[in-house]
Amino acid sequence: MGSFTKAGRATDKDAILSGLAPPVHYYTLIQRCRSLYHGLWFRLSEGLRWSRRPYHETPIGSLSGLAPWQVERIDELQARYAVRFESHYGRHTALANYTYIDILDQAWTAKNRHVPQGLAVTDVGCANFWYARALHAFFRPATLTGIDVEGFRLYPTGYSRYDAACGYIAPLPQTSFVVADYCKVEKQADVITAWYPFVTPSPVLAWRLPLRIFSPARLFDSIALNLTEKGFFFMVNQGTEEAAIAADYCRQAGLRFLDQWIQTRPLRARPHPAVASWWKL
Repeated sequence: MGSFTKAGRATDKDAILSGLAPPVHYYTLIQRCRSLYHGLWFRLSEGLRWSRRPYHETPIGSLSGLAPWQVERIDELQARYAVRFESHYGRHTALANYTYIDILDQAWTAKNRHVPQGLAVTDVGCANFWYARALHAFFRPATLTGIDVEGFRLYPTGYSRYDAACGYIAPLPQTSFVVADYCKVEKQADVITAWYPFVTPSPVLAWRLPLRIFSPARLFDSIALNLTEKGFFFMVNQGTEEAAIAADYCRQAGLRFLDQWIQTRPLRARPHPAVASWWKL
């Protein structure tokens, strides 16, 4: 029997013997060049740390142009969670928040799982945390922390990602946005969530990030280390193929599979179905 780390992750030899060895990534010359280019801008933005003030979207007020079944579903979500995202955001962000809380609601309902509320929640890879309000409405957390490795990307508006995040979380109690590499974060949480985490290199480049930040094995090790003994990890992936890769990383980190749900009727069309899964230590 192989040895294990504190997080319960098998050694590389054990992983290979069990068939769960992490995939070896070989990058093409084009990928390497793109990574170098993105890395230059990443270092520049994080070095300058540009910030003006919290950015607040102009609320659209009401949503139009939706199919009747979408309107009905949004009405259900508004009544169940006391939310009205269009009163706070523009059309795109409002619909995106409804999409996320729809996934949460469908997944928990389909699997008849108890929703933990009043606990410490950490979201990994939150971008500018535009969906913080959806997480807040669903989990009603004691604390909510969004963590992302990139905090100061400059938008065409002249505001940075940090400015946007500050605007999104400003009205939410006990909510914070942290710019950090989660692989280096030590912060215990009862609930850890990750929406479409990077488990293959292509999305990293698509998000204009350098490949040097791509280390999924370390990421999931950190999730396992930061999860409380009775806590759980909730993850959403793009399609079953990506979900299978992410599941291997979870198992290598010492996380135990609890359940999985595949969305069949998304509120907004996606190229791949959302695949949700629950994990514990």
